[in-house]
Amino acid sequence: MRRADRLFDIIQILRTAVKPVTAAALAEELEVNVRTVYRDVATLQARRVPIEGAAGIGYMLRNGFDLPPLMFTTEEVDAIVLGAQMLKRIRDPKLQQAAESVLAKIAIVLPDLQRRHLATPTVYVAGGKPGPAPGVDLSEVRSAIHETHKMRIAYTDEKGTTSQRTIWPIAMAYYTDATLIGAWCELRRDYRHFRVDRIASSRVLEERFPADNGRLMKEWLSLRPGRAEAAH
Repeated sequence: MRRADRLFDIIQILRTAVKPVTAAALAEELEVNVRTVYRDVATLQARRVPIEGAAGIGYMLRNGFDLPPLMFTTEEVDAIVLGAQMLKRIRDPKLQQAAESVLAKIAIVLPDLQRRHLATPTVYVAGGKPGPAPGVDLSEVRSAIHETHKMRIAYTDEKGTTSQRTIWPIAMAYYTDATLIGAWCELRRDYRHFRVDRIASSRVLEERFPADNGRLMKEWLSLRPGRAEAAH
């Protein structure tokens, strides 16, 4: 969890608390250690957030404090809702949960009128039908991309041939009916796209690949649509 998100969550927990919340309770809720909570509370207090209390006693947020409302136009609220709804089409559970969390956080700091508009949207997105991905955890793929870890996958191509691949995952591409992993394939020594519904099994390796200051991403992005071949 990013520190900015953690600070926001501390405020939200204290806002709804009816009695002092101990640092240990905050640490358990946020999945961090107690020292981190102490530092975060001190940071919030330094930023004039009226948190009262002390270590060993617990913390409370002084009555009357609220986050300043976020101001969005109606079109901006529609864009937020549509973005969250479009994630339902790709069937990535962790991203869908993240979208719901984002909407909940935004709703807290919206003015009443816009909060009602967010709660009862007038825009909708038709559901997509991407193939299931039983052999791969998409959140693990995203983590491997961010942390530049290689992956080992068992992949079945369109002809039904299965092969073992070691790949350098670079990016993910979400389409209505398919989700692809853009990667450098060690077997083919070239860029390939792997459909997640054709991955029979996968694991993230300890070995990392060189990020090269974004060179791989730049090369992948420079490929025209369709230039990076589907895996075969």
